[in-house]
Amino acid sequence: MSRARPPPLVTGISPKEGVAWTKVTIRGENLGTGSADLIGLSICGHNCLLTAEWMSASKIVCRVGPAKDDKGEINVTTKSGGLGTSTVSFKLLRPERIGILDQSAVWVEELNYYDMRTDRNKGISPLSLRPNNPLGIEIDKGKFPLKDIEVTFPGMSGDFTSENFSATWYLIENHAGTSFEQLKIAASNLKKQANKKNEGSLAYVKGGLSTFFEAQDALAAIHQRQDSDGAERVEESMTQRLEVILNRASDTADTLFQEVLGRKDKADSTRNALNVLQRFKFLFNLPLNIERNIQKGDYDVVINDYEKAKSLFGKTEVPVFKKVYAEVETRIRALRSLLLEKLLQTPSTLHDQKRYIRYLSDLHAPGDPAWQCIYAQHKWILQLMQDCRDEFIGGQRVCVGALDLEGGTRPSALTGLNHTSSLKRGGSLQMTRHSNWRFETPQQVQFVEKLSDVVIGQLPNFWKLWISYVNGSLFSETGEKSGQVEKSKKNARQRQNDFKKMIEELTNRLVKFVRGALLPTTLPQGEQSLYGGWENKTELSGTWLTQIIHTVRGCFEALSTLEIPNDLLQVIQDLLLELRVHCLMVALLHTTDDVRSLAEKEDWVVDNEGLTGLPSQFEQSVVQMLQSLREPLEIKPGEINILQLDQVQDQASDLCVSIMKVSMVAVRELEEKLFDTYIERRADPIAGSLEPGIYAGYFDWRDCPTPTGVRSYLKEALVNIITVHAEVFTISKDLVPCVLSKILAAVADEMCRLMQCVSSFSKNGALQARLELCALRDAIAAYLNGESNASFEMALDALPQLHSASDKKLLEELLNKFKSSMQLQLTCFQPSYVQPVKR
Repeated sequence: MSRARPPPLVTGISPKEGVAWTKVTIRGENLGTGSADLIGLSICGHNCLLTAEWMSASKIVCRVGPAKDDKGEINVTTKSGGLGTSTVSFKLLRPERIGILDQSAVWVEELNYYDMRTDRNKGISPLSLRPNNPLGIEIDKGKFPLKDIEVTFPGMSGDFTSENFSATWYLIENHAGTSFEQLKIAASNLKKQANKKNEGSLAYVKGGLSTFFEAQDALAAIHQRQDSDGAERVEESMTQRLEVILNRASDTADTLFQEVLGRKDKADSTRNALNVLQRFKFLFNLPLNIERNIQKGDYDVVINDYEKAKSLFGKTEVPVFKKVYAEVETRIRALRSLLLEKLLQTPSTLHDQKRYIRYLSDLHAPGDPAWQCIYAQHKWILQLMQDCRDEFIGGQRVCVGALDLEGGTRPSALTGLNHTSSLKRGGSLQMTRHSNWRFETPQQVQFVEKLSDVVIGQLPNFWKLWISYVNGSLFSETGEKSGQVEKSKKNARQRQNDFKKMIEELTNRLVKFVRGALLPTTLPQGEQSLYGGWENKTELSGTWLTQIIHTVRGCFEALSTLEIPNDLLQVIQDLLLELRVHCLMVALLHTTDDVRSLAEKEDWVVDNEGLTGLPSQFEQSVVQMLQSLREPLEIKPGEINILQLDQVQDQASDLCVSIMKVSMVAVRELEEKLFDTYIERRADPIAGSLEPGIYAGYFDWRDCPTPTGVRSYLKEALVNIITVHAEVFTISKDLVPCVLSKILAAVADEMCRLMQCVSSFSKNGALQARLELCALRDAIAAYLNGESNASFEMALDALPQLHSASDKKLLEELLNKFKSSMQLQLTCFQPSYVQPVKR
């Protein structure tokens, strides 16, 4: 198997030697990524994993156990690196044995211990007291495999205490590399040890020879007295007295050694207890360690320790172990409750949800925490949507932004979709927001954006949590081994319909909230009170509806990327279709109203080209309408062209025709009103100046001199008419005939009235009047219409007729003189400069 990391390497141990249960520090490289990664540790062949404390990847602290080997390597095994190697070794020292009556200042670690699991006293064989190195020279372990030696010496053993001891095996195993000189020294040592034992036994016999003889004599005397007694069995016989003496000696011995033996038993029990505490320190400290790690949030460490304790002591029958393990289970139950509470808390991130579910799975929590989390998230999202609607309906929200899930503020998830529509004169749709955007945006627009933020912000994680639940990726390696993954997949298959209903409820709730804000009439009567309540809010224009469509589309696209089935999102598509149709109709209706009210917005300020702002305002209204229609008429994947719907097509056509009719009627009405007002303002001063001009200087038609030319009042009137001509011509020469014809009609009517009001004319007066009427009529002949011609005819008919040829000649001369003197001024009235307007 390939490993993700290099194998462990032990490069140092401190101290390098010591007795059993010595605390040592192991240093090296790649010693694991954590306590869970450390799966094996042996020193001199003894498993020390139970006492191991992983500090870092380069340091481990443990205690050396009572190993069989006096000197050996340190082997570290990790999940990530496998079995490691060692460049150093540890030497295990054997403690001196101390008799029961010898005084000692320290506790003696006896090899006998009380096995709590088997409930019996496990002693050690006296053969274990043999010398570790009988030859007395340095042991040099060979490199011969033990299996090969067993094959070479079948039925033999390298243990010199065994009945099948083989010296050759022992030498190959322990002194394969020892020189011959060292072996000779070893043989000499063996001889010395044998001689020493013989001499010791002989000295013991020599030193106690007298005592031996005394004992022999006493036994012989006892034997003789017993023989002399024969078969007597009297009360004071020597045998009975001897029995009493022996019993008293026994009682005395017991009295002498009772205190010593009691102390020994107490010391043995204390040492056994300490040995148990030391050996099973992990279990006894586990409840406190669990509490501390829970407070620090190190749940992985707690789970790892719990699994280790469960494997070692889960089925123990030892009362003290059962009591401690029960306390561990109590802490673990509290941890399960704590993790489940954290899992169901809202808001929470997807990462935390997966982590807590994995913890609960590793702790074998009852029930199905993953489904409980999915159910809680579903209810929470529904509540967020309801709270969003209630806040806006209650008027508490005046600006839009993403829902604050962490106690602060964050930008909207649909910020890129938001814009304020503002059109400048002759310009296009402006997408930038100004500083007052939040306060000017209608409540419905803010609500839809906020609601979309809630859905886009929460539904993806909700969906991903379900997918993880379906494929079993919520669970760790422990869950996979315990069959939790297969169980989860089975539960997910059984709850597919329930989850589908959750998604349907979320999408339907989203659609109903949007309908209540924008299309309340599309809701059933019983649901309008639940999702409506926007009657007093601002009526939205096409521009704002365009933004809402853009927002809903963004929400739909975001959900589509999650691979949610299309049938669950169809309600959003249906909503988009109705919103697009509604936006189209609203935009056309608002444009009709805007065109109808354009006359009220006209300020009559003329630019350099002679145009007012009215054409630009009309263009602006049309452009704004087209901009509003861009979004609803755009066809996204999966959508239909709303103009292909017969009913929509008919309504849109009627509204477009209505816009053109309204615009034409409005322009015609405005034009007529404009002309009437302008002509009234221009014609009245000219017509009003005629009567004062005629009778200036006390002029009298009945007593006037012979005419010598056209009087000044008529020339002044013509100059005023020329002024109007120039003013209108500057704006548009096509408007000149229309304006001047109406002004001249008013002037002709006034002249007719003045002539008809004269009671009588003298000869010269009649000639003067005819001269002035003919001069005015001939000068403006190009702009006379039927009404003005009729006025001139009536005015001339009111004058006396000219009968003499001299008067007619004089009239003709004076007319020619007038036309010649004012030729330059009258040029503007020439037909070559005028193109009549066709009306």
